[in-house]
Amino acid sequence: MGTTLVANGPAADTAPEPKYWQLRTVLVRALDTEFHAGEVLPNERDLSARFGVARATLRQALDQLELEGRLVRRRGIGTLVAAPRMGVPVVESTDHRFGTGRDSWRIVEAGFAPAPAAVAAALGVEADAPVHTVRRLRMMQGQAIGTEILYVPEATAPHVPGFLADSSRARSVLRTLQRLELDGESRAVELGVAEEEQARLLERPPGIPVLVVTARYRAEGRVAAVGVSTYRADTCRLTFGESGLVEVAPVVAAAPAEVRAAS
Repeated sequence: MGTTLVANGPAADTAPEPKYWQLRTVLVRALDTEFHAGEVLPNERDLSARFGVARATLRQALDQLELEGRLVRRRGIGTLVAAPRMGVPVVESTDHRFGTGRDSWRIVEAGFAPAPAAVAAALGVEADAPVHTVRRLRMMQGQAIGTEILYVPEATAPHVPGFLADSSRARSVLRTLQRLELDGESRAVELGVAEEEQARLLERPPGIPVLVVTARYRAEGRVAAVGVSTYRADTCRLTFGESGLVEVAPVVAAAPAEVRAAS
């Protein structure tokens, strides 16, 4: 490989950061200037020798960069510089609302059970009142990029039979939502961690950072549905465009995941 990892030397020993974090900072500068997306890094032995650090320290730094989405490990290949992802709109136009657009949504399961207390309060239903739920997985270029649970009270979808199988129930609920004439929508974005089920669907270990988007859909003066979506924070950042639509845009190798508002 023609590219070599060259640095100006580790930070001074008097710096308050742990040694692995000093190395991580040096590696970020090298990734910015000397490597391209998809390029394989030198092996751990060569990197340890180049920077004069123990392999344990190097692994900590590489683990941190992988967590940030700057590096990707591939069995049988090595450690690669992460490639930017395609931008994914979180909120579609009216015609494509609730996943009827170009992106691939896969129905995972559907049910009829009490919603979490906070969701029940937002929907204006009793804490133990069952609601329709639809869990979906969002795919882009063959990769799982996010999950979503839609909570829909019986008042919004009163004609969905309880005996339907998951796929039929989900399609019936989604068709009902697509026909709604909404009075408005609101969203909140926060940083969270993937629980076991979310992590399994995203094919990542539990506890990874995720961006949580909670959407409330209003119709006829009340909250008609609540959607809770989670996106991998190691590969995505949220941007707010002039149209007011929320998008998940790719994180370049040199930039941390961030939430920003476009001017």
